[in-house]
Amino acid sequence: MSDTRLREEICRYGRSLFERGLTPGSSGNISMRLDDGGWLVTPTNASLGFLDPGRISRLDAGGRLVSGDKPTKEIPLHSALYESRGSARAIVHLHSTHAVALTMLPEIDPRAALPPMTPYYLMRAGETALVPYYRPGDPAVADAIRGLAGKYSSVLLANHGPVVAGDSLEAAVFATEELEETAKLYLLLRNLNPRYLSPQQVLDLASTFKLDLPSLDDHEGHDHG
Repeated sequence: MSDTRLREEICRYGRSLFERGLTPGSSGNISMRLDDGGWLVTPTNASLGFLDPGRISRLDAGGRLVSGDKPTKEIPLHSALYESRGSARAIVHLHSTHAVALTMLPEIDPRAALPPMTPYYLMRAGETALVPYYRPGDPAVADAIRGLAGKYSSVLLANHGPVVAGDSLEAAVFATEELEETAKLYLLLRNLNPRYLSPQQVLDLASTFKLDLPSLDDHEGHDHG
């Protein structure tokens, strides 16, 4: 896909996310990794609903600005997830309401921020890690992401929002949306003793759809495909 098409794709998905209230104001950012190791990334203080393709930041493989506006301050976050997830070609970071709310609850397991509620949550987002709060743009968040050793494609930043990697921008957007809807379900059902997917049902999904779930890493005989 040409540079022009990639820029247009970022703008199209950004506007879709913004118009549905998934990232208000100038919050959130999107990046795509290029074949030469560089990136396209949304600029700092830019609303995802009103992006200009020509002003999207282009960075070289070393993270230096080549063209476009000054990039988002969340570059360390994106960089660390690309480094640890070799298959990642795009990353979406939002401030979506329900996902942010989830990060503030005391019972959340950092290794599995959400239980296995629906098949599409596992199929799109996999399992989700929760990392502690860091000031936006703090380079220390990169170490927290690297500490996950690439096991998670979806991560929640405490009191901040989701960061999701995909093998395409479409996949990253769909996974982010699925994560937000699952967080909403969790909040709706909290303390109501809902019925989650059983371990056997999770194993069946993982086997059928070749899901590489961190919780199954030590499961004897599990084939990650």
